[in-house]
Amino acid sequence: MIHYTSKLPNSGTSIFAVMGKLANEHNAINLGQGFPDYPISDKLKKLVVDYVQRDKNQYAPMPGILELREIISKKYFSSYQRKIDPESEVTIHAGATQAIFMAIMAFVKRDDEVLIVEPAYDCYLPTILLAEAKPISVSVRAPDYRIDWNEVNDRISDKTRMIIINNPHNPIGTTLSKEDLETLQEIVKDTNIIVLSDEVYEHLVYDEVRHQSVLAYPELANQSIAVYSFGKTFHATGWKMGYSIAPAHLMNEIRNLHQWNVFSVNSFLQYALADFLVDPIEYQKLPAFFQRKRDLFQEALKDSKLKPLSCSGTYFQLYEYSEMSHLPDLEFAKWLVAEHGVASIPISPFYKHGSNDRVVRFCFAKEDQTLISAAHRLSRI
Repeated sequence: MIHYTSKLPNSGTSIFAVMGKLANEHNAINLGQGFPDYPISDKLKKLVVDYVQRDKNQYAPMPGILELREIISKKYFSSYQRKIDPESEVTIHAGATQAIFMAIMAFVKRDDEVLIVEPAYDCYLPTILLAEAKPISVSVRAPDYRIDWNEVNDRISDKTRMIIINNPHNPIGTTLSKEDLETLQEIVKDTNIIVLSDEVYEHLVYDEVRHQSVLAYPELANQSIAVYSFGKTFHATGWKMGYSIAPAHLMNEIRNLHQWNVFSVNSFLQYALADFLVDPIEYQKLPAFFQRKRDLFQEALKDSKLKPLSCSGTYFQLYEYSEMSHLPDLEFAKWLVAEHGVASIPISPFYKHGSNDRVVRFCFAKEDQTLISAAHRLSRI
């Protein structure tokens, strides 16, 4: 037997894998994992097939095909009046998770500190630990999950290399305000702190909320890396296609690692996405599309013992379940899938030291009938 020391000895199994396995074992309605159960755009499908048939099957340039980077640059100038150089400030990645991994590994070194907001999406912590850095947590709690920026400021030290924000936030469905971003901009001003902004749900915002990107704040943008996902935006999570935007002096170092990791990502999808993005309606229609599903799910559960918390972004809805059960959230989620055939995601695994909140997360990026069937089962409890 070969002996070795694990680089992540305590990482365990992802909660998504745990709940996904249970959902399959119990033939449950899976509102746990964040993937749609409906098809992607026919127009996008045809573009993909077209570029395969046109033999766009060889290596793309390391940072991504220029046509795609150019349309991304135009997109963000239109949204935030932020001029982005497609040559030096945009890189196409093998999914947003790979982009996040590259950003952390490029700049975070042994004994650095990285500030994260908990509950934190589960890929942040393992990557920080692989970089041999120290995670510094600022916790937000139910029911409003608002960030205490005074606490953020207090936790910053001369070892702080990076602050990671997630906006809109997975798993809690909150969005940051203009005041939040302005405060963050002031906190990191005149420091060497890099802000890593996970904005994969940028188009999934509701109730006339406007997404507040780091790109819209010039001083903040100059020391930020913003990460996005085509898979989340266009209902194609299995494609693992994303991109990052950063000032050239930061992007140079990200690309320095990216070229030795995946080098480049698949070519035909890049050409198809470049064509698809030309029409902004393809992403501008998403808020109304998902808000209708959120509202449908909430209405279907209005007579249940589950109480919805605020959801201004993402396609995840939190529900407080204390009137239904006093079980801890992981045990409740396992009971729910085993006894009532609906899979959810507990929130405590997204905290380093767990949580006593009686809250679980449901994904509403599903067919209407899927949501109604799940709500019917939940309402009978």
